[in-house]
Amino acid sequence: MAAALLDREAAGRVRVTSAGSQPADQLNRAVVQAMAEIGLDMRQEFPKRLTNDQVQAADVVVTMGCGDACPVYPGKRYLDWELPDPAGLTVAEVRPIRDAIADLTRGLLAELLSDGD
Repeated sequence: MAAALLDREAAGRVRVTSAGSQPADQLNRAVVQAMAEIGLDMRQEFPKRLTNDQVQAADVVVTMGCGDACPVYPGKRYLDWELPDPAGLTVAEVRPIRDAIADLTRGLLAELLSDGD
């Protein structure tokens, strides 16, 4: 959700990638539906494993509870957003998580864009 929300908000001003330390086999249907409600079609997306190369190439690494499973490199900025895992939740339960992520991504984007000034 974070990558899709940030990518839409950034409109090409920052490069966004998405991956997980322990990706599921498929996207969570409730997440796909909650994102569709706000105009983001994620049906063609699929879970991807986080690689060392992705972390090394990143300026900012946003994690959501990956703990020790995420690679850590000196000089990288890490943000850990503590949010509930949407696994097994209903669409109604996913919406507040989606909205919290949207708020966090807007704040991150504003910060990233102001750093470039």
